[in-house]
Amino acid sequence: MTAPDDAIDIEIDGQRVRVAAGANLGAMLHQRFVGHLRDTAGGAPRGLFCGMGVCFDCVALVDGVPTRTCLTTVAPGMVVTRQLRATS
Repeated sequence: MTAPDDAIDIEIDGQRVRVAAGANLGAMLHQRFVGHLRDTAGGAPRGLFCGMGVCFDCVALVDGVPTRTCLTTVAPGMVVTRQLRATS
């Protein structure tokens, strides 16, 4: 994925990433992680489903706050942590 000239830096799961300014966070995460945005408590993968904030399947921590990523625009310095179940 190539970032355009107006790219900004955000952090995703501890890694600095350049993304297009004004991009929808949920769509960008969906593309980058092939739809796997979080895991349920039982370990099932979840990602964008409704895309309009109703289902909460796209929730990630954004700057430490649970956030529906499908309703969120990226911002410079944003820190995003996917809620992934630890594997042994």
